[in-house]
Amino acid sequence: MTTTVADSGQVILGDRVVHRLGYSGMKLTGPRVLGPPADREAALAVLRRAVELGVDHIDTSGLYGPHVVNDLIREALHPYPEDLVIVTRVGARRTPEGAWQEALTPAELRRSVEEDLEHLGLDALHVATLRMPGLSEPAERSLAEPFEALARLQQQGLVHRLGVTHTTSRQVAEARAIAPLACVQNHYNLIHRTDDRLVEDLARDGIAYTALEGVSYTSFFPVGEMTPPQSAVLETVAGRVGASPVQVAVAWLLARAPNVLVIPGATSVAQLEELFAAGEVELGPADIEDLDRIAGMGGPAPPPGGGPAWGGRRG
Repeated sequence: MTTTVADSGQVILGDRVVHRLGYSGMKLTGPRVLGPPADREAALAVLRRAVELGVDHIDTSGLYGPHVVNDLIREALHPYPEDLVIVTRVGARRTPEGAWQEALTPAELRRSVEEDLEHLGLDALHVATLRMPGLSEPAERSLAEPFEALARLQQQGLVHRLGVTHTTSRQVAEARAIAPLACVQNHYNLIHRTDDRLVEDLARDGIAYTALEGVSYTSFFPVGEMTPPQSAVLETVAGRVGASPVQVAVAWLLARAPNVLVIPGATSVAQLEELFAAGEVELGPADIEDLDRIAGMGGPAPPPGGGPAWGGRRG
């Protein structure tokens, strides 16, 4: 059977209906999300294959490279399919050393939007998400000023729909009081379930929730491994349903709530096809119950080498 992302179902993203399995281009860069990929042709092939498989939702940012991924997307896919939604995030900049610094003034946000338009070859961004600061976790602060600035760019026709990322529930409510939200993008996976209530609240209101780091089992990067008891549960379920552990992690997210979008990254066509096959994995009630136990089993494991956790791989 030929795997397509349609097997995972669909959800409304702003005013568009998209498949719940999308694609994140973040990994199509060099180390630390800087510079070009080691194999440019392989990166282009992944993007083209994603669309062949039915992907109609690609997540990107001018921060990746910087601008490397947006340029690859344009080279691989422009002119874009009519049903393709490109979601990009603004609100930060990269330093020459590779750090992520906030860029939330109205002038900085306009510059980010205009740069994304240029590199992607678009007249207006399909969805622009405001990236709030916070490395391992979102920082609780007002987003009113930058989100209002982004909403003005929407009114000027530079952006079609708005989203927020790296935000708390309070910030999501603040944004919704300013302008309609197409999506919320936050860190969410088998272990990191701080947003359980938010996912359910947004589902009731028909707002998409994108699970960032959905197949990274640790709380933040650099990634460690699941604890042995957690791995044992995941592997047991994977064996029971005839899938790989990473496919089960994606399938759990798709089963979690009908508004959850998953944007796995891949750097090869083979890896991409394995991830998208998760849309065919069927989890029964007992499987879900077992997987739900993982979050309460301790962990995540510390970063490799005992170094400090950081957010350098988070979009």
